[in-house]
Amino acid sequence: MPGGLLLGGAVAALLTAALPAPASSPVVDNPPPDKIVIDVATVNGSGCPQGTAAVAVSPDNTAFTVTYSQYLAQAGGNSDPTAFRKNCQLNLIVHVPQGFTYAIASADYRGFLSLQPGATATQKASYYFQGSSNTVPKTHPFNGTYNDDWQATDSTDVAQLVWAPCGVLRNFNINTELRVNAGTANPGKVSFMTMDSTDGNISTTYHMAWKECPAS
Repeated sequence: MPGGLLLGGAVAALLTAALPAPASSPVVDNPPPDKIVIDVATVNGSGCPQGTAAVAVSPDNTAFTVTYSQYLAQAGGNSDPTAFRKNCQLNLIVHVPQGFTYAIASADYRGFLSLQPGATATQKASYYFQGSSNTVPKTHPFNGTYNDDWQATDSTDVAQLVWAPCGVLRNFNINTELRVNAGTANPGKVSFMTMDSTDGNISTTYHMAWKECPAS
């Protein structure tokens, strides 16, 4: 995992996190033209071992993508007893152009899901800035029988966006979790959930919103 990444303007949508928004300054339609630099401070979790997660930013600075290659939870059959839950925490340092702040407007998650009859699965995510409380986790449940791609979207109304503090560098944290319960109908058969796609990678996209900071 590289330590520093140029994330165009994608990081703006990332930060729908945990601090009150400034009272003034409307959301801007166009992202700032300067590049955003995102330093990956830490990547921790059973769903994202070192070297299995990567971050990239869209050319127009309106979104960024986190790609995983080993994010899989499973239960039932001969599954390891600890494999039913996998998680990942990304700790990002986001350097935004002077005079702007950002929030995460929405996040798109996708992968593949195979559930036996009676099995269940859950995808959960929360976001917060360093020094502030976690946002309330957003949870997406799934029920078996299921054997197909899955997708879930967390979205936030403009009035409820949580903005990064202006003029202060705060780490931004993204916590995600996959959880699978084999149920009692077919406990001998494996059910699993990945954040993955047909090429073996899973891409999670975060869409950003921008606004200008009040004049100091």
